[in-house]
Amino acid sequence: MKVSELAKAAGVSPHAVRYYAQRGLLRPQRRPGNRYRAFEMADVRRLEFIRSAQRLGFSLKEIGTILYMSRQGKTPCPMVRGILQQRIPDAARDLKAVANLLRRMKAAARIWRSMPDGVPDGDSICRLIEAAEERLG
Repeated sequence: MKVSELAKAAGVSPHAVRYYAQRGLLRPQRRPGNRYRAFEMADVRRLEFIRSAQRLGFSLKEIGTILYMSRQGKTPCPMVRGILQQRIPDAARDLKAVANLLRRMKAAARIWRSMPDGVPDGDSICRLIEAAEERLG
């Protein structure tokens, strides 16, 4: 199948298919004569795997290593478990930071409801942001 057909079958853009092929995550055959990339049904499954791994936070480099190990007949599962266990505390920290940002944004929006628009006067750039910083710290 062609790039566009693979993209449609896997629910991604043709650009994503080309990018993954360029990175070596997909390995299309070249058609004799026209040298177009030719993909197989196995590439649909591989592309779905790549997207699943990305949704779990794996980088393309890590996914490449997982695919390589699998092609070599070696189980990537211990490595996959280890990476995920290392990422959980980072994700928790990121989630806490986003929750704090959301609280600050909501508090600023409440403050701004009662404030008029200001005109920069040389001392002030945007009174809304400056007021939020003064009140929220």
